[in-house]
Amino acid sequence: MHLFLDNFFNIPSLITVQALLWQGVKFTLLLSAAALPLSLLCGLALALLYSFSGRILRWILLVLIDLMRAFPVLMMLILIYYSLPFLGITLGSFAAVVAAIVLNNTGYFSEIFRAGLDSIPKGQMEAAQSLGFHRAKAMIYLILPQVLRKVVAPLASNSLELVKTTSIAGLVAIPELLRSAQIAQEQTYNPTPLTAVAVIFFVLLWPFSHWVSRLEQRELSGRSRT
Repeated sequence: MHLFLDNFFNIPSLITVQALLWQGVKFTLLLSAAALPLSLLCGLALALLYSFSGRILRWILLVLIDLMRAFPVLMMLILIYYSLPFLGITLGSFAAVVAAIVLNNTGYFSEIFRAGLDSIPKGQMEAAQSLGFHRAKAMIYLILPQVLRKVVAPLASNSLELVKTTSIAGLVAIPELLRSAQIAQEQTYNPTPLTAVAVIFFVLLWPFSHWVSRLEQRELSGRSRT
Protein backbone atom coordinates (compact mmCIF):
# COMPACT_ATOMS: atom_id res chain seq x y z
CA MET A 1 0.00 0.00 0.00
CA HIS A 2 2.85 2.37 0.85
CA LEU A 3 4.42 1.74 -2.57
CA PHE A 4 1.09 2.45 -4.29
CA LEU A 5 0.63 5.75 -2.43
CA ASP A 6 4.23 6.76 -3.08
CA ASN A 7 3.78 6.22 -6.82
CA PHE A 8 0.27 7.55 -7.44
CA PHE A 9 -0.42 9.94 -4.54
CA ASN A 10 2.97 11.50 -3.92
CA ILE A 11 2.16 14.90 -2.41
CA PRO A 12 5.71 16.37 -2.62
CA SER A 13 5.82 15.57 -6.36
CA LEU A 14 2.41 17.16 -6.81
CA ILE A 15 3.47 20.35 -5.03
CA THR A 16 6.55 20.57 -7.26
CA VAL A 17 4.53 20.55 -10.50
CA GLN A 18 1.36 22.36 -9.40
CA ALA A 19 2.14 25.36 -11.64
CA LEU A 20 2.28 23.06 -14.67
CA LEU A 21 -1.06 21.50 -13.81
CA TRP A 22 -2.75 24.89 -13.34
CA GLN A 23 -1.36 25.90 -16.72
CA GLY A 24 -2.97 22.78 -18.19
CA VAL A 25 -6.32 23.62 -16.59
CA LYS A 26 -6.14 27.12 -18.08
CA PHE A 27 -5.48 25.88 -21.62
CA THR A 28 -8.15 23.17 -21.39
CA LEU A 29 -10.74 25.75 -20.32
CA LEU A 30 -9.61 28.22 -23.01
CA LEU A 31 -9.87 25.60 -25.75
CA SER A 32 -13.32 24.55 -24.51
CA ALA A 33 -14.50 28.16 -24.28
CA ALA A 34 -13.39 28.83 -27.86
CA ALA A 35 -14.51 25.58 -29.50
CA LEU A 36 -17.87 24.95 -27.82
CA PRO A 37 -19.80 28.10 -28.86
CA LEU A 38 -18.35 27.94 -32.37
CA SER A 39 -19.38 24.29 -32.71
CA LEU A 40 -22.90 25.07 -31.50
CA LEU A 41 -23.30 28.02 -33.87
CA CYS A 42 -21.91 26.14 -36.87
CA GLY A 43 -24.08 23.11 -36.10
CA LEU A 44 -27.18 25.27 -35.82
CA ALA A 45 -26.29 27.12 -39.03
CA LEU A 46 -25.92 23.84 -40.95
CA ALA A 47 -29.21 22.52 -39.57
CA LEU A 48 -31.05 25.71 -40.54
CA LEU A 49 -29.43 25.73 -43.97
CA TYR A 50 -30.60 22.13 -44.42
CA SER A 51 -34.18 23.02 -43.45
CA PHE A 52 -34.31 25.91 -45.95
CA SER A 53 -32.56 24.06 -48.81
CA GLY A 54 -33.71 22.12 -51.81
CA ARG A 55 -33.14 18.42 -52.41
CA ILE A 56 -29.69 18.69 -54.08
CA LEU A 57 -28.21 21.02 -51.45
CA ARG A 58 -29.65 18.84 -48.71
CA TRP A 59 -27.88 15.82 -50.17
CA ILE A 60 -24.58 17.75 -50.29
CA LEU A 61 -25.03 18.90 -46.68
CA LEU A 62 -25.74 15.35 -45.51
CA VAL A 63 -22.53 14.10 -47.15
CA LEU A 64 -20.59 16.97 -45.55
CA ILE A 65 -22.06 16.27 -42.11
CA ASP A 66 -21.31 12.54 -42.39
CA LEU A 67 -17.71 13.32 -43.35
CA MET A 68 -17.25 15.61 -40.35
CA ARG A 69 -18.67 12.99 -38.01
CA ALA A 70 -16.79 10.04 -39.50
CA PHE A 71 -13.37 11.69 -39.77
CA PRO A 72 -11.27 11.14 -36.60
CA VAL A 73 -10.64 14.46 -34.87
CA LEU A 74 -6.97 13.60 -34.30
CA MET A 75 -6.46 12.99 -38.02
CA MET A 76 -8.32 16.21 -38.75
CA LEU A 77 -5.89 18.11 -36.53
CA ILE A 78 -2.90 16.55 -38.30
CA LEU A 79 -4.25 17.57 -41.70
CA ILE A 80 -5.07 21.12 -40.57
CA TYR A 81 -1.80 21.78 -38.76
CA TYR A 82 0.67 19.93 -40.96
CA SER A 83 -0.94 19.83 -44.42
CA LEU A 84 -2.55 23.24 -44.88
CA PRO A 85 0.82 25.08 -44.90
CA PHE A 86 1.57 23.33 -48.20
CA LEU A 87 -1.49 25.14 -49.58
CA GLY A 88 -0.29 28.46 -48.21
CA ILE A 89 -2.60 28.39 -45.17
CA THR A 90 -0.83 28.39 -41.82
CA LEU A 91 -2.70 28.26 -38.53
CA GLY A 92 -1.19 28.55 -35.09
CA SER A 93 -1.39 25.53 -32.84
CA PHE A 94 -4.27 26.94 -30.75
CA ALA A 95 -6.30 27.91 -33.83
CA ALA A 96 -5.61 24.53 -35.47
CA VAL A 97 -6.88 22.62 -32.43
CA VAL A 98 -10.01 24.77 -32.20
CA ALA A 99 -10.64 24.34 -35.94
CA ALA A 100 -10.30 20.54 -35.72
CA ILE A 101 -12.62 20.28 -32.72
CA VAL A 102 -15.17 22.63 -34.29
CA LEU A 103 -15.21 20.78 -37.60
CA ASN A 104 -15.67 17.43 -35.89
CA ASN A 105 -18.34 18.56 -33.43
CA THR A 106 -20.25 20.66 -35.96
CA GLY A 107 -21.33 17.41 -37.59
CA TYR A 108 -22.72 16.04 -34.32
CA PHE A 109 -24.39 19.26 -33.23
CA SER A 110 -25.96 19.81 -36.65
CA GLU A 111 -27.54 16.34 -36.52
CA ILE A 112 -28.94 17.08 -33.06
CA PHE A 113 -30.43 20.38 -34.23
CA ARG A 114 -31.72 18.76 -37.43
CA ALA A 115 -33.48 16.04 -35.42
CA GLY A 116 -35.01 18.73 -33.23
CA LEU A 117 -36.26 20.66 -36.24
CA ASP A 118 -37.72 17.51 -37.78
CA SER A 119 -39.62 16.81 -34.55
CA ILE A 120 -41.63 20.04 -34.83
CA PRO A 121 -44.88 19.50 -36.79
CA LYS A 122 -44.75 21.12 -40.23
CA GLY A 123 -48.18 22.62 -39.57
CA GLN A 124 -46.70 25.09 -37.09
CA MET A 125 -44.61 26.78 -39.76
CA GLU A 126 -47.55 26.83 -42.15
CA ALA A 127 -49.80 28.33 -39.48
CA ALA A 128 -47.24 31.03 -38.67
CA GLN A 129 -46.89 31.94 -42.34
CA SER A 130 -50.66 32.10 -42.74
CA LEU A 131 -50.69 34.65 -39.89
CA GLY A 132 -48.24 36.84 -41.79
CA PHE A 133 -44.94 35.69 -40.29
CA HIS A 134 -41.96 35.52 -42.63
CA ARG A 135 -40.45 32.04 -42.62
CA ALA A 136 -37.21 33.23 -41.03
CA LYS A 137 -39.07 35.19 -38.34
CA ALA A 138 -41.29 32.19 -37.58
CA MET A 139 -38.18 30.01 -37.29
CA ILE A 140 -36.54 32.39 -34.78
CA TYR A 141 -39.54 33.18 -32.59
CA LEU A 142 -41.68 30.05 -32.85
CA ILE A 143 -39.73 26.99 -33.98
CA LEU A 144 -36.24 27.42 -32.47
CA PRO A 145 -37.38 27.92 -28.84
CA GLN A 146 -39.22 24.60 -29.05
CA VAL A 147 -36.24 22.91 -30.69
CA LEU A 148 -33.83 24.11 -28.00
CA ARG A 149 -36.05 22.71 -25.25
CA LYS A 150 -36.14 19.34 -27.01
CA VAL A 151 -32.40 19.04 -27.74
CA VAL A 152 -30.83 20.54 -24.61
CA ALA A 153 -29.97 17.08 -23.17
CA PRO A 154 -28.09 15.71 -26.23
CA LEU A 155 -26.43 19.10 -26.73
CA ALA A 156 -25.18 19.06 -23.15
CA SER A 157 -23.94 15.48 -23.51
CA ASN A 158 -21.98 16.30 -26.66
CA SER A 159 -20.58 19.41 -25.01
CA LEU A 160 -19.19 17.19 -22.27
CA GLU A 161 -17.44 15.03 -24.86
CA LEU A 162 -16.07 18.14 -26.56
CA VAL A 163 -14.27 19.20 -23.38
CA LYS A 164 -12.59 15.79 -23.21
CA THR A 165 -11.53 16.11 -26.85
CA THR A 166 -9.27 19.06 -25.96
CA SER A 167 -6.63 16.48 -24.95
CA ILE A 168 -5.66 16.23 -28.65
CA ALA A 169 -3.97 19.63 -28.26
CA GLY A 170 -0.90 17.92 -26.83
CA LEU A 171 -0.14 16.66 -30.35
CA VAL A 172 0.78 20.20 -31.42
CA ALA A 173 2.58 21.05 -28.17
CA ILE A 174 -0.22 23.00 -26.48
CA PRO A 175 0.19 22.33 -22.76
CA GLU A 176 -3.41 21.41 -22.02
CA LEU A 177 -4.13 19.39 -18.91
CA LEU A 178 -3.05 15.92 -20.06
CA ARG A 179 0.06 17.22 -21.87
CA SER A 180 1.04 19.25 -18.79
CA ALA A 181 0.67 16.15 -16.63
CA GLN A 182 2.90 14.15 -18.98
CA ILE A 183 5.57 16.87 -18.80
CA ALA A 184 5.22 16.92 -15.02
CA GLN A 185 5.59 13.14 -14.88
CA GLU A 186 8.82 13.35 -16.87
CA GLN A 187 10.15 15.94 -14.44
CA THR A 188 9.25 14.06 -11.26
CA TYR A 189 9.68 10.48 -12.52
CA ASN A 190 6.38 9.80 -10.79
CA PRO A 191 2.87 9.17 -12.20
CA THR A 192 1.16 11.25 -9.49
CA PRO A 193 0.51 14.15 -11.94
CA LEU A 194 -1.60 11.78 -14.06
CA THR A 195 -3.62 10.86 -10.99
CA ALA A 196 -4.07 14.57 -10.35
CA VAL A 197 -5.39 15.04 -13.90
CA ALA A 198 -8.00 12.34 -13.35
CA VAL A 199 -9.11 14.08 -10.15
CA ILE A 200 -9.18 17.52 -11.83
CA PHE A 201 -11.25 16.23 -14.75
CA PHE A 202 -13.63 14.59 -12.30
CA VAL A 203 -14.01 17.80 -10.27
CA LEU A 204 -14.52 19.89 -13.42
CA LEU A 205 -16.85 17.56 -15.30
CA TRP A 206 -18.79 15.58 -12.69
CA PRO A 207 -21.28 18.38 -11.86
CA PHE A 208 -21.88 18.91 -15.58
CA SER A 209 -22.18 15.15 -16.16
CA HIS A 210 -24.67 14.88 -13.28
CA TRP A 211 -26.71 17.73 -14.78
CA VAL A 212 -26.70 15.97 -18.17
CA SER A 213 -27.96 12.76 -16.56
CA ARG A 214 -30.80 14.63 -14.89
CA LEU A 215 -31.73 16.26 -18.20
CA GLU A 216 -31.79 12.88 -19.94
CA GLN A 217 -33.91 11.34 -17.19
CA ARG A 218 -36.32 14.27 -17.33
CA GLU A 219 -36.61 13.87 -21.10
CA LEU A 220 -37.28 10.13 -20.78
CA SER A 221 -39.91 10.68 -18.10
CA GLY A 222 -41.53 13.35 -20.28
CA ARG A 223 -41.72 10.92 -23.20
CA SER A 224 -43.24 8.20 -21.04
CA ARG A 225 -46.08 10.52 -20.02
CA THR A 226 -46.98 11.41 -23.63
